[in-house]
Amino acid sequence: MKITEEYIDYNVDFIGVESARYIGDYAIRVYFTDGFNRLVDFKPFLEASVHPSIRKYLDEAKFKEFQIVDGNLNWKDYDLIFPVYDLYEGKL
Repeated sequence: MKITEEYIDYNVDFIGVESARYIGDYAIRVYFTDGFNRLVDFKPFLEASVHPSIRKYLDEAKFKEFQIVDGNLNWKDYDLIFPVYDLYEGKL
């Protein structure tokens, strides 16, 4: 009996956040690794939340302190993070 290993390369491209620029009033222009970009308005999400760990980002100075970490838009070492797909679709 001959044992073979089958390998299927689906060549899946993973989309991540390449860069982001704060525009103002809790809106960030997000640039993705596939060349697409979207203006994401975070204000409705932040204002609708009742959780203090999210509402603290209504402090604009804190909100502006985001970073790009491993292809994700990230605040304070994963204190606040959104799925890349949601950012890509502009749906928070």
